[in-house]
Amino acid sequence: MQFRSLVLGLLCCAAAASAQTADELVAKNLQAKGGVDKIKSIKSLRMIGKMDQGGFKLDVGQEAKLPGLLRETYTFQGMTGIDAYDGSIGWRISPFEGRKDAEMMGEDDMRQLVEDADFYGPLVDYQQKGNKVEYLGHDTVDGDDALRLKVTLKNGDVIYYLLDPDTFLEIRTERQTFIRGSMRESVQELGSYKQVNGVYFPFSVDSGPKSNPNARARVTYDKIEANTDIPDSLFKMPAAPATPPATKPPKK
Repeated sequence: MQFRSLVLGLLCCAAAASAQTADELVAKNLQAKGGVDKIKSIKSLRMIGKMDQGGFKLDVGQEAKLPGLLRETYTFQGMTGIDAYDGSIGWRISPFEGRKDAEMMGEDDMRQLVEDADFYGPLVDYQQKGNKVEYLGHDTVDGDDALRLKVTLKNGDVIYYLLDPDTFLEIRTERQTFIRGSMRESVQELGSYKQVNGVYFPFSVDSGPKSNPNARARVTYDKIEANTDIPDSLFKMPAAPATPPATKPPKK
């Protein structure tokens, strides 16, 4: 009985130490970015850059605004595709697929937009958001040491944060998204951090499926602006064009 009590006590201590380490790493990560107060002082973001995926290049943009509004654009040869979330519904315009009118998104397609609309990220106030954070120890990224955090979101998705042990900024995230019983894995490589309004943002992001590095795309941001004036109307789904009345054949 004494041995069992000792083991249980050690396990409880180990769990408490692990939780404390996870909280410490979250705090160090947020402080490295500029601190929670600086992060929360940002109420809107505008990001402009270029995407390169295997030589196929697009102009890209992202606009986000509290509370939970997001609009992403992709421009190629004069055509612009839009993915947007207005805090309630997701919608898109896909001219590259021959559809120029706005269409509502299904719940699965909207899922990533909803997560990205929280541009503070899942680590800020993670407990209040219903997220769970665990420290998994050391790992490697391209041969370099990294610290691995596991973040389980309220919706069940999992994001692994790999932090630089010197700066405590994330250098890679690995995401597991669970949709209708299947799991999709994706990776983001983050770098070229620069300050915007006192907060560090990655200006270079490589992202794509974990299983196929050749299918990943690189986004390089030319400009990131904080607290710019962005009207709410930008995130609203455009109304469908009015159908012209049917013309009657001329009387003979």
